[in-house]
Amino acid sequence: MSIFKQSFSFSIQVYDSASELAVSDRFLLEKAQKISENAHSPYSKFQVGAAILLENGEIVCGNNQENAAYPSGLCAERTAIFWCSANYPNQRILKIAIAAKPKNSSDFVSVTPCGSCRQSMLEYEVKQLSDIELIMQSEHGKIYVIP
Repeated sequence: MSIFKQSFSFSIQVYDSASELAVSDRFLLEKAQKISENAHSPYSKFQVGAAILLENGEIVCGNNQENAAYPSGLCAERTAIFWCSANYPNQRILKIAIAAKPKNSSDFVSVTPCGSCRQSMLEYEVKQLSDIELIMQSEHGKIYVIP
């Protein structure tokens, strides 16, 4: 019997505010924040926005979409990723910015992609043979970047 071992590691960059980000990353995060306002979240009352930068410079946005068969709706990240794949099938996804907040609040909270979204991102990374950078809004203005 052979045992297969594999190690994984990642780095995370923490910024005290969005003003420390590159202008293009700050713009992408602002798009995620803005699109979160249009989320259809009558059940969770939690609004999530995702903005994707493609290699051709296009920015594609998505937000969470819920329905009465909750939780069978779709997360913001996958809404945007699947739209990219359908409309720009040969464009690599370079970055995804994610922002989330309770409905009727102006305060963004820490959020990371769920397992289904992480699986989808991984499969697109494998498909495009390159990593996808994550930019995530957090409480008190902090920004987390996983390059």
